Amino acid sequence: MGKKVLVVDDDPDVRLFSVTVLEEHGYIPIEATNGEEGMEKIKQEKPDLLILDILMPRESGIKLYRTLRTDTSLEHIPVIVVSGIAKKSFLRSQKALAEFGGEIVPEPEAYLEKPVEPDVLADNIKKIIG
Repeated sequence: MGKKVLVVDDDPDVRLFSVTVLEEHGYIPIEATNGEEGMEKIKQEKPDLLILDILMPRESGIKLYRTLRTDTSLEHIPVIVVSGIAKKSFLRSQKALAEFGGEIVPEPEAYLEKPVEPDVLADNIKKIIG
C-alpha cells in the first residue's frame, strides 16, 4: 500500500497539481483546503508527509506548521512547504513567533517556492519518504 500524503492548499489548481504528481508516483493523496481542515485530516488519516501552503484562509500554514512542530504526537510528520512566500519570509515569521513566547521550531524538510516543477516536487517527496 502506498504512503499517504496530505496536501493542504486553498488553491484548487495547486491541489490538483500536487495530487496528480502524488498519484503518478504511487502515493495516496489526501486533500484539505485550509489549516483547520488540514489538522482534522492529520488526526484522522495520520499521513506520512504533509505538503503545505503558507497563506490560506481560516488557519494559515504558518500556524499549522507551528502546531505540528510543537505537538509531540505530530512532530514526526515531515513537511514540504510549497508556497509563493519566500523561504526567508517564512523563517522570519517563525522566528518572530518564537520571540513572542513560542517555541523555536525546526525548518521544514523542504521548502519549494511556487511555481514548482513536477519532477522537483516528486524528487523531494522521494527523498523524504521514499
